[in-house]
Amino acid sequence: MKGNMKNIELRYHHIGIPTNQPIDGEVYLADYKVYHFGYEASEYGIEWMRYEDDCPLPEIVKTVPHVAFLVNDVYEAIKGKHVIIEPNSPSEGVVVAFIEENGAPIELIQETKD
Repeated sequence: MKGNMKNIELRYHHIGIPTNQPIDGEVYLADYKVYHFGYEASEYGIEWMRYEDDCPLPEIVKTVPHVAFLVNDVYEAIKGKHVIIEPNSPSEGVVVAFIEENGAPIELIQETKD
């Protein structure tokens, strides 16, 4: 790993793919004005993401697929990185942040439940 990532455990979690098409069974996250679907049922961690027009997330997250990784320390993992979404907790038991790396959004996820 480069830079501060050498002390960070990094494991693939999912890929989030933006879509404009509603999907039966999608789940709405009101705080972020986004719908998501498929991660739980996908053997490969494919998650479809549909954003409302007034979604406050950065344009790059709404238009470019992102890869997500589990990390042991999200705060350490974002040090020195181009952070585009500060650490937050979209659901109980996780803290997530987004960085931009080589023009692509990367989601870093730390599980906080025991």
